[in-house]
Amino acid sequence: MGVIAAYRRVLSNGALARLLFGEFVSSIGDWLYLVALLVLIWEQTQDPVTLGIIGAARIVPYILLSVPAGIVADRFDRRLILLSTDIVRGLIMLLIAAAVLLEAPIVIVVALAITATCFSAFFSPAIGAYLPSLVRDESELGPANSAWSSLDNLAFFLGPAFAALLLGVGSLALAFVLNALTFGVVALVLFRLPTRKAEPGAQAGATAEAKTSETPAKVSLATVLRPTFRPLLALSLLNVVVGFVWGGLGVVTVILSVEVFHVDEATGTGLLNAAIGVGGIIGALIAGALVLRRRQGPPLVIGAAALGIGLAALGQVPDLTLALIAIAFASAGALLVEIVMTTLLQRIVPDAVRGRTLGVIEFGYVTFYAAGAFVIPIVAFGQSGLVLLLGGAAIAVAGVISLVLLGQYAIQQPVDDVRRRLADVTLFAGLPPGRLETAMSRATVRQVKATETIIRQGDAADFFYLIAKGRVEVSQADAQGTSRVLREMGAGEFFGEIGLLSRVPRTATVVAQTECTLVALEGAAFLELVESAGLTYMLLDVHRGAVSRGAEAVSAGGPASG
Repeated sequence: MGVIAAYRRVLSNGALARLLFGEFVSSIGDWLYLVALLVLIWEQTQDPVTLGIIGAARIVPYILLSVPAGIVADRFDRRLILLSTDIVRGLIMLLIAAAVLLEAPIVIVVALAITATCFSAFFSPAIGAYLPSLVRDESELGPANSAWSSLDNLAFFLGPAFAALLLGVGSLALAFVLNALTFGVVALVLFRLPTRKAEPGAQAGATAEAKTSETPAKVSLATVLRPTFRPLLALSLLNVVVGFVWGGLGVVTVILSVEVFHVDEATGTGLLNAAIGVGGIIGALIAGALVLRRRQGPPLVIGAAALGIGLAALGQVPDLTLALIAIAFASAGALLVEIVMTTLLQRIVPDAVRGRTLGVIEFGYVTFYAAGAFVIPIVAFGQSGLVLLLGGAAIAVAGVISLVLLGQYAIQQPVDDVRRRLADVTLFAGLPPGRLETAMSRATVRQVKATETIIRQGDAADFFYLIAKGRVEVSQADAQGTSRVLREMGAGEFFGEIGLLSRVPRTATVVAQTECTLVALEGAAFLELVESAGLTYMLLDVHRGAVSRGAEAVSAGGPASG
């Protein structure tokens, strides 16, 4: 699929397109608000130290609330979380506007601004976990993230420019009122969006999906994510290194403007930040093409390399024009890294714990961002070129290490139509596409002749089977050796999971009645898949419940078999 076709397909998804539009409008309002807030504080205090302290104070809520925000995103309706926080933040903007008109003490405005930031901390985990539920299939996920970042960076470019025009002819209070209106726009959009996308075969998989959604109460986040520790470590490593270096960049640009380019800090910083916005738009558009590739490792490394090279060059060039090109190049790389990482996370992490996982990752990024903003300016004074060179090298190295740790998770495996039927198994309802694709790529297709024994009672459990075509007969022998037929199974049904889950020999014999096509998933791959979503405990509960009711026949076929 081409880039234009991919974006066209994203925009044809009505719910997703409305969400992107609403958040784009809101992002413009956010930048308008931020500029107006900084101008207001400066007019009232004329103190750069106070301005810096307030800027740092706006980061603290993200550090304190990102993890709790992730928990909330997993336990409650994500759409309602976004809707509620937007409404509350809109009301706070109106209160700030009133405070400005009434000439209230600046401490009241600052308190309201920090309160709004507390609600903003719930945004990232909720939107990151909610957006995948709006895509119609895996092919829309990467382009959707790319479109999101493109619009966000366009807002980064347009918002401050609009603020400059507005503040030149109007009042500060009007800026806060307009931001409140943008929250109203996105709230109306969210109000009409679905809570959750209807899964294919929703009715057939409703029970399994509902039970999967209850998993967080039964198993810990560490238990669910243990099978994917390496790829998550890879993405987390790159995330915190980028956060640390990028956090200090804002202050380093001021140092470069004065010490190297010999322009006033306002002009130099403004131009460099504008270049960041332009580079971000370019990077997001490039990512829109690269995220369509089957292999996501190269785009990740390319992005990290571009970011590292751009930062290193920024510290070495003597001319402001070249510096603008370098920082735009670095920004393009940063956006490419962000989009690839976001897409991989959404594909790897199960929906039931996606909010908490994104909350933890957001906490790590913001914490290291704040640390970088504090540490890097101290060591960069007088040697900003060396600091940027080392920071760029660290990001490039982190990109290579992340690629090694990601391994097969950075590859979207091509899957034939037969193995793709694993996605229709009700047992796996709600699992992220990336995890299912990995399982499909490890599965094999077996052709079985009529009367052939597929599994034999008493043998070691080794494979999970899905019937793609044909029929089988399930029988069980008692202690005296008398065999009785328990049931027949056909296309779409599966067997062999209970022996794997319980670590016991086969409890029944399965024989092909007709020629059959089976999808076979080796035991280790099956256990990795179900344990990643905490399904092991749910399935064992079902099996034990069936046995306790004297329904031994269930143990030989159907939803709990062999």
